Amino acid sequence: MNDIHALYQLWREKATEPEVAAELASVAGNEDEILDRFWQDLTFGTGGLRGVLGAGTNRMNVYTVGKATQGLADYLNGAFSAPAVAIGYDSRINSDRFARIAAEVLAANGIKVYIFGELMPTPIVAYAVKALGCASGIIITASHNPSKYNGYKCYDARGYQMTDAAAAKTLEYINAIDIFEGVKRADFNEAVAAGKIQVLPQEFLDPYFALVKKCAIEPEAVKGSGLSVIYTPLNGTGNKQVRRIFKEIGLENVTVVPSQELPDGHFPTCPFPNPEIKEAFNEAFKVAETNPADLLLATDPDCDRVGIAVRCGSEYKLVTGNDVGCLLTDYILSRRMAQGKLPAKPVVIKSIVSTDMSAAIAESYGAEVENVLTGFKYIGEKMTALEEAGEADRFQLGFEESYGYLSGMHTKDKDAVNASMLIVEMAAFYKKQGKTLINVLEGLYARFGFWKNSLFNFYFEGADGMVKMTGMMEALRADYPKMLGGKKIACVTDYKTSKAYDLVSGTESAVTLPRSNVIVLQTENKDKIIVRPAGTEPKIKIYTMVQGATEADAAAQTEKYEKDITAVLGIEE
Repeated sequence: MNDIHALYQLWREKATEPEVAAELASVAGNEDEILDRFWQDLTFGTGGLRGVLGAGTNRMNVYTVGKATQGLADYLNGAFSAPAVAIGYDSRINSDRFARIAAEVLAANGIKVYIFGELMPTPIVAYAVKALGCASGIIITASHNPSKYNGYKCYDARGYQMTDAAAAKTLEYINAIDIFEGVKRADFNEAVAAGKIQVLPQEFLDPYFALVKKCAIEPEAVKGSGLSVIYTPLNGTGNKQVRRIFKEIGLENVTVVPSQELPDGHFPTCPFPNPEIKEAFNEAFKVAETNPADLLLATDPDCDRVGIAVRCGSEYKLVTGNDVGCLLTDYILSRRMAQGKLPAKPVVIKSIVSTDMSAAIAESYGAEVENVLTGFKYIGEKMTALEEAGEADRFQLGFEESYGYLSGMHTKDKDAVNASMLIVEMAAFYKKQGKTLINVLEGLYARFGFWKNSLFNFYFEGADGMVKMTGMMEALRADYPKMLGGKKIACVTDYKTSKAYDLVSGTESAVTLPRSNVIVLQTENKDKIIVRPAGTEPKIKIYTMVQGATEADAAAQTEKYEKDITAVLGIEE
């Protein structure tokens, strides 16, 4: 642990940036506040940085961003000849400022910078990395976190988030840097004039949109469908880009939620700008009261996730990320099969915490399903492997239950522009048949059984919270439960130790996926309870996957699992 008071005093002396200096002065004598700001450095991992905005080593500020970028520059200059970096940012507080600082640091280190002139969705920045032949990419965002957070994602040359090895090496460089004396910075405007920083023009986006449109399954489905949509970008980056793709596919009846249309990092009408939760749709529901639509659609602030609600009579039913993944799996595979365009050995790639119902659907069309760890970079790695093997056409869909989808090779990160297009197209296609997406989903349940997938989040803030979460995972690892929800545990897979234990036969086998702090408990009837700490937030995530005869049966069993696993972990609800 850091020497808290020495660090605090050092920052009081060295941190001259007015906003940071004022905050440091305001917490003088407050031991809890000082501890929370300095008990650790923001962790730089495969997701880059993410933390609360503010002063200190455990905060997102101009100094921590500068230090991280200097470390990245040192790594890139050591690993590449003449590296370049693409930079983008979202609508969050200080995102544009942090992006400029990152550009200045890279330029001062002789690295060519391509930066977007306005806020831009994460998947477009990931696209830019490959399109421009960059060695890396940076996107300043904290995705769907509350407004007090910001973050710094790093991409590698293949266009997905940094691998474990590259992140570890970058961290070594970061740790060697003096945060106040070791960071080089150029003047932004002078670097632009010298050609060291290039601001990307609007026309740069045209090839991206052309590639997204190529992902359409039924390109003419939207035209003449009469489909109506209420869209909210949740005060983020999706407003221009999602509306552009809607226009290009022929969607005419689009209403944008006025209170959430323009960028605003304070997210005044939506404290949690996350399309996974119902509250994110509250403003859209209000618009729908006087202007009903077939579909409500929300993208998160950096526009890599999308959620929907479907009109059912006078009400709207939210559709989970897992169910949208199933709908897209069935739609893409069924239509391509009908068109005679389904390749041999088609592939769907999903995370281990995403519904197994999608696997049942995919397999019914002869498609293979690959499971990867949570984190879209692992899907990106599999996509890249297909590309390098000359089998890019096999890739049909990649998705995570956390509302992230991708159906093309144009980018290697989840893409809400691409997914919004497909969802709207799919809804229009079925509307012409007199069906809603809920009708289609019910049909899938009739074919494959009812699958209930739930996620429970438990937050543990601060230094004490990290200790608690670590203790919970280690206690679970040391003594697995033999029963949960009245069902025997048949198999335990521990991705941190890379071992799977068959409790029925008493045998042990190796796990081939990368190490990760994830434990999967599978019951005798193939239900799953998955426990892992979040990678970017101070919380424990518990997933349950339950297949039942009816929705009520699955819901009742889910409740039992949640009650038992929280008791095992010692979580007080």
